[in-house]
Amino acid sequence: MSQNDDDDKGGQRMSGKPVLVWLLIMLAVVALLQLAGPDPAAVQEFKVPKVLTMAQEKKIRAISVRENPAGGKGWYHITGELEVKGAAEGEKSRFFADGRLTDKDFEVLRESVPSEAFKEVPSQTGWTMFLWNVLPILLVSGVVLFMMYRFLKNANRGAMQFAKSRARLNATEKETTTFKDVAGCDEAKEEVKEVVDFLKDPKRFTRIGASIPKGILMVGPPGTGKTLLARAVAGEAGVPFLSISGSDFVEMFVGVGAARVRDTFEQARKMAPCIIFIDEIDAVGRQRGAGLGGGNDEREQTLNSLLVEMDGFDGQAGVIVIAATNRADVLDQALLRPGRFDRQVFVDLPDLKGREAVLAVHAKRFQLAPSVDLARVARMTTGMSGADLANLLNESALHAGRRNRDKVEMSDVEEARDKIAFGRERKKVMDEEDRRATAYHEAGHAVVQNVIDDGHMPLHKVTIIPRGRALGMAMIMPKKEILGYSKTRLLNYVCMAMAGRIGEKVVTGDISNGASSDIKQATRMARQMVCEWGMSDLGPVALGENSDTVFLGREIARTQSHSDDTSRRIDEAVSAIIREQYARAESILSEHAEAHRKVAEALLEHETLDGVHVAEIVRTGAIQTPVVGAPVAPVPREPSPGAAPGTESSPTPA
Repeated sequence: MSQNDDDDKGGQRMSGKPVLVWLLIMLAVVALLQLAGPDPAAVQEFKVPKVLTMAQEKKIRAISVRENPAGGKGWYHITGELEVKGAAEGEKSRFFADGRLTDKDFEVLRESVPSEAFKEVPSQTGWTMFLWNVLPILLVSGVVLFMMYRFLKNANRGAMQFAKSRARLNATEKETTTFKDVAGCDEAKEEVKEVVDFLKDPKRFTRIGASIPKGILMVGPPGTGKTLLARAVAGEAGVPFLSISGSDFVEMFVGVGAARVRDTFEQARKMAPCIIFIDEIDAVGRQRGAGLGGGNDEREQTLNSLLVEMDGFDGQAGVIVIAATNRADVLDQALLRPGRFDRQVFVDLPDLKGREAVLAVHAKRFQLAPSVDLARVARMTTGMSGADLANLLNESALHAGRRNRDKVEMSDVEEARDKIAFGRERKKVMDEEDRRATAYHEAGHAVVQNVIDDGHMPLHKVTIIPRGRALGMAMIMPKKEILGYSKTRLLNYVCMAMAGRIGEKVVTGDISNGASSDIKQATRMARQMVCEWGMSDLGPVALGENSDTVFLGREIARTQSHSDDTSRRIDEAVSAIIREQYARAESILSEHAEAHRKVAEALLEHETLDGVHVAEIVRTGAIQTPVVGAPVAPVPREPSPGAAPGTESSPTPA
């Protein structure tokens, strides 16, 4: 018999109970009204002699007399209504009195009050008094006890449901994601393909004694497709897919997380072969005892339950755990040992070909014009993840839609890329002096980059249109995937960064805070060259351990691994790199002063120049290729508070 059948029959058995509940509630209300009695503000209490006097004065409209054995023999309870002079028709004033009445008093009442208004109520028997006085109390008490019983019963049932697993089941027939929908991570797909083969034909492996890994940990930056890859494994194998987040296990109530872990694995065993996918496992799998003052008991108890379940279920049962995280360094070592997560699959950011493949997958749902070159888009999106690329195409479609276009053009894609990477274009008014300083600043970057480029990092475009906090920027687009940076390329980058301040100084004769971003990036690059990459006179020595991020579970304070004298030499080496490249950029701009001036003037006229235009000015002294899409009359702009002229964002070597 299924659970649903039990629930249906239980519902039929309970069908008569609501009627009983409502009946008890109605009786309780009546009893409460009876117990409450008349409103004290509307009833007056008199003495018996006064009642007799008012009866003789014809002030009583109606009266009722009832024997009250509780007061003794001859004791009566009198209730009645008074005649109210000057009152509206039907207005009454009620009263009551308790006391002894003699036969003479009865005669006075019978003579003074009309017979139809005089009522003598028989005395109540013991059962009558019980029903009248005790039964309402019993009814009220019964209803209260019944409601408490129902509340506790539902609370217990809710507590049992509270400990149930929150894993969401994606049925096999609904899981249509396959490896064709995953691009940009070919190595990771190869790692998990054998899991699919095992789920389809486990005897192929078990007959020779092999066992599939119990757990696969997918590690990589956010947005690289770890969840999508896990869904593709389930879709390729055609097995159920139980997905749950690591945070769903952790609750404020002790023991709930461990109970959910046990329930999740119990469900998986019943549906085997199947896949359990735990997203963001670092929420529950962090190193035990981490942090100041010890760890979290509830989280550690949940982790212990997860460790037991992963090591406890039979490896041949066909239950495979796939987890995803971008913080594998904080996971407990017991979780990573063989027998639990046997294999770690690194899902990295896609390379140039990977980005083009990802764009091709996502482009299927967009209407792209022939002008959209996915290979070019892949080159201009260095460092973007699969999620970033999907967002790029969506932003491009939104941009095209706002302009009432039927298809997405390449200009829409470039605009979306600039918006994502550098911020939305800001329509600010800027006076001529600020525009001129910004133009010469960006022209300095552009000319120097064009001169020192070795052919692999050409200038993409330069603009003085403000985006984000920058009033202008010079953008570089690599021709190929850059896997490593030589010392020459790194020095070229520092030189190009320094050129902005020099270009600005040419026209203003002064320096400003416009080069703050350039200086920060150049200094960080130079320090990495000295401390991490061994590209200085200090030799190939790693001196940057004290710059690592501190993890409280392992290290409370940073430690310096070198002496104070070495620190001084590091500062001198970093300063020497910056000064040498500053002088180099100054020499290049002095040699190409005319080209620098013409590029700046072209920026003032057109606001945005492609890299090919800058190259033409440096080579021939004039723009040969027409500037497409440039405004005829540039709109004056002004800097926003805190923004610096010429702050640019360029691809930074990692």
